[in-house]
Amino acid sequence: MKGRPARQSATGTTRRPRVLLLIKCLGYGGAEQLLVDVVANRDSDTFDYEVAYVLASENSLVPAVEASGITVHALGARGNGDPRWLPVLRRLLVAGDYDLVHFHLPYAAALGRLVALTLPPSRRPVLVYTDHNMWDKTAFALRWINRAGIGRDSSLIAVSQSVGDALPAALRHRAQVVVHGVDQARIAELRSRRAQVRAEVHAELSVPDGCLLALTVANLRTQKGYDVLLEAARRVLDDGVGVRFAAVGRGPQSDEVHALHESLGLGERFLLLGPRSDVLRLMAGADIFVLASRYEGLPVAIMEATSMGLPIVTTAVGEIPNFLTDGVDALVVAPGRADLLAGAIERLVADEALRSRIGLGALAHSEMFDVARAATQIESIYSSLLDGAG
Repeated sequence: MKGRPARQSATGTTRRPRVLLLIKCLGYGGAEQLLVDVVANRDSDTFDYEVAYVLASENSLVPAVEASGITVHALGARGNGDPRWLPVLRRLLVAGDYDLVHFHLPYAAALGRLVALTLPPSRRPVLVYTDHNMWDKTAFALRWINRAGIGRDSSLIAVSQSVGDALPAALRHRAQVVVHGVDQARIAELRSRRAQVRAEVHAELSVPDGCLLALTVANLRTQKGYDVLLEAARRVLDDGVGVRFAAVGRGPQSDEVHALHESLGLGERFLLLGPRSDVLRLMAGADIFVLASRYEGLPVAIMEATSMGLPIVTTAVGEIPNFLTDGVDALVVAPGRADLLAGAIERLVADEALRSRIGLGALAHSEMFDVARAATQIESIYSSLLDGAG
């Protein structure tokens, strides 16, 4: 990658290729965190990155991007139906003289692509799209617009094999799978201090002595199966098991999740923490990680939990069964089954040796989830496309 020839700007001066990453929001979420981690591990000697996001209010991760020395552009939309960001994006594309625009998630791609295609061919950047979620789970209208324009992209990236396999048949052969991974250096530092961090987190969350902390990191959406998780927690607590639950996340099902939490009488025994900026610290302080999803690609939270060496209880959805084996490096149950989820949690709480074995098994897989390697793969794609364009 290093030593690649600089490109010429519209004024004829030489410079590094300019790349704009465009995403719907920079609030807390899996795809958003992947973008933050990728740019933190970029090759800044070869590429000049900037980031733009659509929804003005979803900006929690902006400081993390800016801390990497990257300019961030807020396009200023007040909601999904606010089209005022489209002309703002066009002005940015013209002024920025970008060589490549990389769209993340279908909303940014479907509409942002239309804007890019209004530029004269001589000023039009190379277009790349990364699909983070299962294709058929996107709203139909958005999926249709995205499908109509995706043929104009020079590259299509899927974050896991299951996400690639879920693409329409005509697109599957084009998709390159890049497992994005997580910041292994940061996780290793926290992992080295787990006893200290565990004591701090247990105290902060008022976990009683002798109890374990079971943590979930998932936004409050139907996909994440919070109804199943809360019912499972109720079963575990009714059985008198020494465990407390906590969940990190926010989302459109917030009212429903809080109402169910109240109706089940979970109280302080299941903490709904909302969005947090210290997810990895909370993982380092937890004893068990739980995910009750109905469907997934390859969730960032699972990559983080395996890299932290946490014993995991999860559902057999998406890419998860291809990486984790029941009884070896996780306890894997069918989705939608609160009884099975509760039973797996109780097994781990009751058996310290099993927790240790499952956690070590998960940690052994974590090398494949390296965001630095993913950043190198993505930049190799950029180089290939820009060399071809040049």
